[in-house]
Amino acid sequence: MLSPSLAQEIAGDTSAVIGFNVLITDADGMVIGSGDTSRVGSFHEASVDVIRTQEAATHNALQAQQLRGVRPGVTLPLVSDGQAVGTVGITGTPAQVRRFGLLVKRQTEILLRESVMLRSRLLAERATETLLADIASYDPQVVEGDFLLFRAAELGYDLRLERVAVAFEVSVPATAARRQGAPTRDMALVRSELLRTVREVFADPQDIVASTAPGWIGVLRRLPARTRVSSLIDDCRRITDIIAAQDGLNARAGIGEPAVSVAGLHDSYQDARDALRLGGRVAVDSPVHLIADLRVHQVLATVSQPTRNRLIELTAARLRAQPDWPVLRDTITAWCESGFNLVRASAALHIHRNTVVYRMNKIEQITGRPLREHRTTMALYLACLADELGDGTTTTGG
Repeated sequence: MLSPSLAQEIAGDTSAVIGFNVLITDADGMVIGSGDTSRVGSFHEASVDVIRTQEAATHNALQAQQLRGVRPGVTLPLVSDGQAVGTVGITGTPAQVRRFGLLVKRQTEILLRESVMLRSRLLAERATETLLADIASYDPQVVEGDFLLFRAAELGYDLRLERVAVAFEVSVPATAARRQGAPTRDMALVRSELLRTVREVFADPQDIVASTAPGWIGVLRRLPARTRVSSLIDDCRRITDIIAAQDGLNARAGIGEPAVSVAGLHDSYQDARDALRLGGRVAVDSPVHLIADLRVHQVLATVSQPTRNRLIELTAARLRAQPDWPVLRDTITAWCESGFNLVRASAALHIHRNTVVYRMNKIEQITGRPLREHRTTMALYLACLADELGDGTTTTGG
C-alpha cells in the first residue's frame, strides 16, 4: 500500500525540513524510504513491535544498540483504515525528536491517504475507459452483454438505464497551428482538463465519461425521464464553448440515439462518431451534430465512392458545372427537406420566396426536369448530399 517511491519522497523532503533523518518502513519492518539513503533496504527491528501494537516507541542509544538496524529516536505506526501499514521513525535523542513525531506521522498518513485515493481514481478511470471501449467495439459473438452489464455494475453504472452516446472531438485551431512560434498543444497533456470540463456538465453519477484517445472523449449520458434532446444539445454546446474559451481549442460533438441495452449503446456510440464525421463535412459551422439529422448521409456514406460519383455524374453533372453550384445545391436540399414547400424552403434558406422560385426555374431549365416530380427530385437530392460528403477522406478517432 505504501510505495517505495512515495516513501522515499516523503522521507527525503521531511528530513530536509525538520533537520533530522526521517525513516519509513513497510509492514514487514523493511526500510523503504530514508533521508539517509544508505539505510534503504535494511531491516528496522523496532518497527516490528510498533506495527504489532500500533503504539509509538522511543529508544535511547543503549536500547538502540540492542536492536538490529535501529538508531536512537522515535518510531511511530502509520495507520490506514485501522491497519498499520508501516512505520515512520525520526533519528535523534528522544527528547529532541519526540516533538516532531506526531506531526510527521500525521503528515505522512495524509499523504498516504491522498496517494491511495489518487491511485483508486486512476484505476476507476482506466476501468471506465476500458468499459466504454468495450461497449464501442461490442460484438455479441465475442462477449456476452451480461458480462459488460456486470462489469459496469461493479463500477456503479446501470447500463439498463436509458442513455444516449455523445462523442467529442477536440483539436488545435488551424490558425493557431500555423502561427509561427506558437506553442503546440498536446491533447494528451490537456486530457485531464478536458475530462473535468465534460464531467462538470455531465455530472449525473450515472453519466459515463472517459477519454477514448488523445483529443477524443466519449460519453454515455443518462437520460432522465422527460429529458428532451434539445437539453442535451444545449449541454454539448456549453461544453464546446467552455473548451474554446478556456483552452483556445476547437471542440465538436456528435450525438447518437437513446438506448437501453449494451447492443443499443454500441449502436448509439457508433452513430455519435458517424455524426461527428458526417457533420464535419456537411455542417462545418455547427459544433454539435445529431445523427437523427444525418441518417440519409450515413446511408450514402456506406455506398462505395465510385457508386456515389456515378449518381452525381448522371443526375447533377450539368448543375455542378455552374459557377453557383453550391447555391443551387443548397436550394435543392432545402426544397426537399422542407417537404417541397416553397414557404418553408425560403425560411430555411433565409431568402425571399421569389428568389427560391428563380433558382428552381434555373435548375429546371438546366436539368430539363420539373422539381415537382418528387421521384426525380429525390434522386437529385441524394446526388446533392453525395456531393456534400466529398471523397470520404475525412477520418475520425475515438
